[in-house]
Amino acid sequence: MPSAAPISPAAGGSASLDARFAAQRDAFAREPYPTLRVRRDRVARLRALVRDEVARLCDAVDADFGRRPAQETRLAELHVVAAEARHALRALPRWMHRERVATPWHLQPAHAFVMRQPVGVAGIVSPWNYPVQLALAPAVAALAAGCRAMLKPSELAPATSAVLREAIARRFAADELAVAEGDAAVGRAFVALPFDHLFFTGSTAVGREVALAAARNLTPVTLELGGKSPALIAPGADLSLAAARIAAGKWLNAGQTCIAPDYVQIDAARADALVAALRDAVATLYPEGLARDYASIVSPRHHARLAALAADARAKGATLVELGTADAAARVFPPTLVVGAEASMDAMREEIFGPLLPIEIVRDEADALARVNARPHPLAFYYFGNMRGATAALRATRAGGATVNDTLWHFAHPELPFGGIGAAGYGAYHGEAGFLAFSHRKPVFVQRRLAFARALAPPYGARFERLLALLDRFNG
Repeated sequence: MPSAAPISPAAGGSASLDARFAAQRDAFAREPYPTLRVRRDRVARLRALVRDEVARLCDAVDADFGRRPAQETRLAELHVVAAEARHALRALPRWMHRERVATPWHLQPAHAFVMRQPVGVAGIVSPWNYPVQLALAPAVAALAAGCRAMLKPSELAPATSAVLREAIARRFAADELAVAEGDAAVGRAFVALPFDHLFFTGSTAVGREVALAAARNLTPVTLELGGKSPALIAPGADLSLAAARIAAGKWLNAGQTCIAPDYVQIDAARADALVAALRDAVATLYPEGLARDYASIVSPRHHARLAALAADARAKGATLVELGTADAAARVFPPTLVVGAEASMDAMREEIFGPLLPIEIVRDEADALARVNARPHPLAFYYFGNMRGATAALRATRAGGATVNDTLWHFAHPELPFGGIGAAGYGAYHGEAGFLAFSHRKPVFVQRRLAFARALAPPYGARFERLLALLDRFNG
């Protein structure tokens, strides 16, 4: 197994980044199209990492958050990466195979195909909320595509970043896959490198800065951002089922999930019943209270931000319903309903990224969809009701992805592309979409010795006019 000296926290300066990038660029130049065996080996090493380092990674994430259940880290982070790697190992022969395309009669006997070629050296910037999954799942895609990759984890998850750095350095050469730790200044230097593709997961505000930095190098970018993802409960939907599934998706990781339901839409006649159903759902999820199976807020700053959102909503007329006991010292912010949420409230204007759940009262389904469409396109859209209504709602709205009668699960499907639209980002990954994100689809035309196209070259004359007239006739 290749080995390399790890990048230390002190080695995150621009000179070190430049040197590490240059080493990866040189290595890619020596191996611009890795074989299936090489790619499988790299993906398998990454899969082995998350299987072998379960305890260390769970402990590191727990330390970064102050408290996060190991079960959530195992399910939402390690399992996701392992499943993504397993799927890539099985599908790589198909993904690498050239795409045959039909050739029109006037270009025959030539033939054509599309070659899927690795783009080169990829940069991956990951956030703090899922510090393992959102670093390594894109890395699986990059390695499967045949790229070299550098990772820049969030400085808000230093313990996890340190474990990733050390674990990767023991399994990969630095010119294959490497980790650069450091603060925001290191992050700015990182995204300024002339990567062949830059993959960023994080906030919309920072995503804009990343896109501007990449544009200076004409670097293609995948931006996985966020937004306010609605959950619409249609008339006639099973309220108990909807509440249970919204609760599970919303309060996983204490709401610190980019595709968590950000607000719920329901008609006034069922609003009180929804509050009761959500109360029951939380009691089922956390029968012993929030002392176990419930994560802390990652930092005092984020905890204070959530408290400010709650205070603003209360001051503007919302009723706040806490479904658990707060513990400010431990940064435990309980599941909290914001009943009667209005557009003027900060909780309805900003992405919440926490356990506050606004409940927006709507007149009917048309009113709900109009409100969704009046806001920036969300990363996810959730619909609870029958499939006929869901189909109409999906056609009427634009969102990065959607789940019907549940939440989050479109993210877990290995063959569904995951990504945003508009302010929620652009580009996609997971499964083949991830492979293609780090690949160039190169069109190739193979000409024969005898070629009809030669007759269309100069010197122009009567023959040219007859042939062009024939082509025009066939093209209608």
